[in-house]
Amino acid sequence: MFRKRFRTILFFFARVLISLAFWEILLPHVGLNRLSEKGRTRRFVESARRYRLLAIKMGGVLIKVGQFLSVRVDMLPPEVTDELSGLQDQVPPEDFRRIRSLAETELGTTLEDSFLSFEEIPLASASLGQVHRAVLNPRNALKVDDRVVDQVVVKIQRPDIEKIIEVDLSAFRIVTGWLQRYKPIRKRVDLPLLMEEFSRILNQEIDYIHESENAQRFGEIYQGKPDIRVPRVIWEKTTHKVLTLEDVYAIKITNYQEIADAGVELTVVARRLFSSYMEQIFEKEFFHADPHPGNLFVIPPEESPEGKWQLAFVDFGMVGQVPPQAREGLREAVIAVGTQDARRLVLAYEKLGFLLPTADLDVLELAEAKVLERVWGKSMSEIGKIDHREFMEIGLEFRDLMYEMPFQIPQDLLLLGRTIVILSGMCTGLDPAFNVWGSLRPYAEELIMSELTGNWDKWWGEIELILRSLISLPGRLDGLLSQAERGELQVQVKGIEGKLAGIETGLKVLSGSIIFLALLIGGIQLVLAGIILPGYILLGLSLVPLLMVLFR
Repeated sequence: MFRKRFRTILFFFARVLISLAFWEILLPHVGLNRLSEKGRTRRFVESARRYRLLAIKMGGVLIKVGQFLSVRVDMLPPEVTDELSGLQDQVPPEDFRRIRSLAETELGTTLEDSFLSFEEIPLASASLGQVHRAVLNPRNALKVDDRVVDQVVVKIQRPDIEKIIEVDLSAFRIVTGWLQRYKPIRKRVDLPLLMEEFSRILNQEIDYIHESENAQRFGEIYQGKPDIRVPRVIWEKTTHKVLTLEDVYAIKITNYQEIADAGVELTVVARRLFSSYMEQIFEKEFFHADPHPGNLFVIPPEESPEGKWQLAFVDFGMVGQVPPQAREGLREAVIAVGTQDARRLVLAYEKLGFLLPTADLDVLELAEAKVLERVWGKSMSEIGKIDHREFMEIGLEFRDLMYEMPFQIPQDLLLLGRTIVILSGMCTGLDPAFNVWGSLRPYAEELIMSELTGNWDKWWGEIELILRSLISLPGRLDGLLSQAERGELQVQVKGIEGKLAGIETGLKVLSGSIIFLALLIGGIQLVLAGIILPGYILLGLSLVPLLMVLFR
């Protein structure tokens, strides 16, 4: 069974990659761009549809990867993400007899002995496990202040999931090895390293003791804060494969009408969700890294112990910590966006490790300034209404930058980037007029004030640097004028050699493509005219320029 699974995954991705190589690399290289562009969206959607069906059938890591890709609206066409979004809630449940057997083995007793009632139909079904509602026996109930917690949810791991994950990851390591051979990908991201990070996260997710500790830590963070609800852990009924938590499931955060009917304003929910994540990332440096709709709920006032609505978090298997080296970069990025400082934003990219060593910082700063000028202060819905031709003009103005795309993905920020992408989409869904710029401004102002009042050594260093520059300025100007008088002044254009080399290579590729097409068409015409031998000779000769173009 597992060998067949391994071969099925490899065969699927081999077909997809061969198709991509043919349509998106080979045809454009030989000058057939229009043929490549024709039907591109249809091909992508068909590949996404086949992947979704395969993931639903096989489960495991395939579901996780599909869920991740379904929220990458920044990377994939909307038709593809829409097709993959079905994986968020289309995971078929496991046979309850197998679930019961695993749970009773782990707990060391029957379900009837542990629970007054246990619902066989799962409340939620995910790729690694599924959740069932239950009521604890009085002897196992948890007492909290003046109330008893006996309404619980029991999360039970899917049988054989450890072996399935091992097989899936082995197949994905081979696939990422194939992708790593492609230079544009290899240049921007270390896929094998990302795979190891992904493996580490998955192995933590299937350890429910680890998840319990995460839930307890979040409970301590939000203790005494009635706006946020974190379920309590029932440790007596928790093992590495079974997790029992207080039941805080309520209105799913994407059930907008039901939230509104409960008397809760969607705009307020969006603000609370955003501010809770800003607190987790910038103050606690420990954040819930899986904020998809099935893990966030709105508890109506009448169901809340506090008597007012609460935002509830569940599923703490995937959490993230802000790496020490990224803290300063994130801080700088927030200040830069809040103050529309393009230069500071580019420097923040550098500190975060987002830029390749070859990145032209000056050009990138100009491009960021243009974009900030156009979109700053607008809601996501207003940005969506901007004429696409305006962005096309910016793209044309900075076409070299767009072609080079000097960005890379640091593996230690993978979870944070994924979380921010999903969070942005959820806030916009709750409130189409959600203004991320206005929401970031208070944090930017707070960080600026802390910078002004709490880092005098840094400021004195900056002042000293400015004074030294001013003192040395007359001497530098005198040297510059002397060089100009002697005719020794030289002007260097950064990166010009690389651009000229690129033009030269492009011309060679174009010439080779023209020769290939001429020989190919000539050979086909001769064969069709019945002049067989010369026709086949021309067809054979056409392979020479084709191979030269491909190797270039």
